[in-house]
Amino acid sequence: MWDYTPIVKDHFLNPRNVGDIPDADAIGEVGSLACGDALKLYLKLDEHKERIVDARFQTFGCASAIASSSALTEMLKGKTLDEALAISNQDIAEFLGGLPEEKMHCSVMGQEALEVAIAKYRGEPIPAHDSEHDHGHAYPDYEGELVCKCFGITDAYLKKVIETNKLTTVEQVTNFTKAGGACGGCISSIKELIAQVLGGAEAQPRKRPEKLSNMKRMQMIQEVLERDIRPLLWADGGDLELIDIDGPKVQVAFRKACAGCASSGNTARMVEHKLRDLVAEDIVVEEVSA
Repeated sequence: MWDYTPIVKDHFLNPRNVGDIPDADAIGEVGSLACGDALKLYLKLDEHKERIVDARFQTFGCASAIASSSALTEMLKGKTLDEALAISNQDIAEFLGGLPEEKMHCSVMGQEALEVAIAKYRGEPIPAHDSEHDHGHAYPDYEGELVCKCFGITDAYLKKVIETNKLTTVEQVTNFTKAGGACGGCISSIKELIAQVLGGAEAQPRKRPEKLSNMKRMQMIQEVLERDIRPLLWADGGDLELIDIDGPKVQVAFRKACAGCASSGNTARMVEHKLRDLVAEDIVVEEVSA
């Protein structure tokens, strides 16, 4: 059973602002019954069309989905549209005193419905839903390549959620977006996206310098470990710590899921290969248990 806060339970058992607004100025709808969650958000503006005077919702989903929608409508009242757009899914979760990580996708859905509603009201381009799949999917489609076919989620959308919420594992991405939670065929792609966002893997390819001072070598080793290696390990729940650099010898200790892993030897070779490729070809990586 999920460990819900008293505030979540209150907004689930006594949801605020349930229903529609017949003369709503803006409506945002995301999700589908096939995905298990659906939300329709209604906004009413004041006579000057500057501030939100009423917000209501209709939702199909779990306790977290109902509580998140209820909380969002309470947070929106009295705000300008720009102030409303500044509300993040983390803000919704914090308003509720926290959500189980497995249910964070409910707060994300509320944020997306809000973005759709305001974009439609302003006549701005609306993120299109993926019409190639009859699954329906929980969130608006962003430009980019389709990653999760089960829920119709693109790489651009996943990058946004990963960056905004500082996600480091596939499990977290699934909790926030549902991507990877069905057939699992996109898990490897999600790992790559995590590494790209956290490690800057989309930067231009870097070449190994021909000559390095000892100080520059040490600096580059640290940079490669932080930028290229650790994000890859984070994606699998692992990590490493740089212990020492002695000439060409680099000592590292593996942490978290990588600590004591049977394949840590292969991981050490991967680290060595990357350092040789980007820093110096004589580097030797040694795993220690410090």
